[in-house]
Amino acid sequence: MTTGWSGVFPAVTTQFNEDFSVDIDATQGVQDALVRDGVNGLIVMGTCGENNSLDPEEKRTILKAAVEVVNGRVPVITGVSEFDTRRAVAYARDAEKLGADGLMVLPAMVYVPKPEELIAHFKAVAAATSLPIMLYNNPPAYRVNITNEVLRELEGVANIKAVKESAPDPRRFTDLINAFGDRFDIFAGLDDVALEGLLLGAKGWVSGLTSAFPQESVALVAATARGDWEEARRIYRWFMPLLHLDAEHDLVQSIKLAEQIMGRGTERVRMPRMSLTGARRAEVTAMVEKAAATRPTLSKKAA
Repeated sequence: MTTGWSGVFPAVTTQFNEDFSVDIDATQGVQDALVRDGVNGLIVMGTCGENNSLDPEEKRTILKAAVEVVNGRVPVITGVSEFDTRRAVAYARDAEKLGADGLMVLPAMVYVPKPEELIAHFKAVAAATSLPIMLYNNPPAYRVNITNEVLRELEGVANIKAVKESAPDPRRFTDLINAFGDRFDIFAGLDDVALEGLLLGAKGWVSGLTSAFPQESVALVAATARGDWEEARRIYRWFMPLLHLDAEHDLVQSIKLAEQIMGRGTERVRMPRMSLTGARRAEVTAMVEKAAATRPTLSKKAA
């Protein structure tokens, strides 16, 4: 029943030209660089990929390009984040045709469903495809909680195989494993609870800040896999000021600014998001520059 997915899956950014059209070449460049830096999979067009600011054809073009540039090196999982179930079903079908390896399915946007509506939405998307599905639970951002009761109703849907857990409560990992054993692959989905999730049994980490610091992200997960908790804590403590950015409403702008500072992309975002300015921009810039000057992977090599 499991996906075989594990390790670091960055939620990659979508890159834009100066006129805010999608820059496919730059987006492929970001994706390719992350794969070459050792990540274990890519989440394309999640929150950090600005899914809901993209037109339907743009989404399909971006996914096709991602599958092309990755070329089977790691799984490509695409976000399914639509305003209604009909659009989500249509995109899921197209994603399979375009060569995606899996889907990360969100509740329908804007509307806050009752549990039976949420269950019906997920079942409809799952029925439209044979691809493995990761459900994305993020109650703070989307005002919807995929509870154990909801998951119990989805337990029999064979291709719903994983849960990205972004509730800011590490007890959730243990509760999920106690309730469902290994029925669902659990992924840590909130950057500043990542190590806690991995310690408590998550198989991987869907990460935002990996887009700016992939080597440290890969090293953190590798340390946990071999039980080197001293090294894992060392990296995590260095990383934590930046990881907190993933829990803020301006996470996309902050992550893309970090990418730009690290020479990995540009900070351009589509409205209603706008690039950081003023004190907030200075604050995030200072954090990234400090992190870059004290990178634990570099300091360990020097030692």
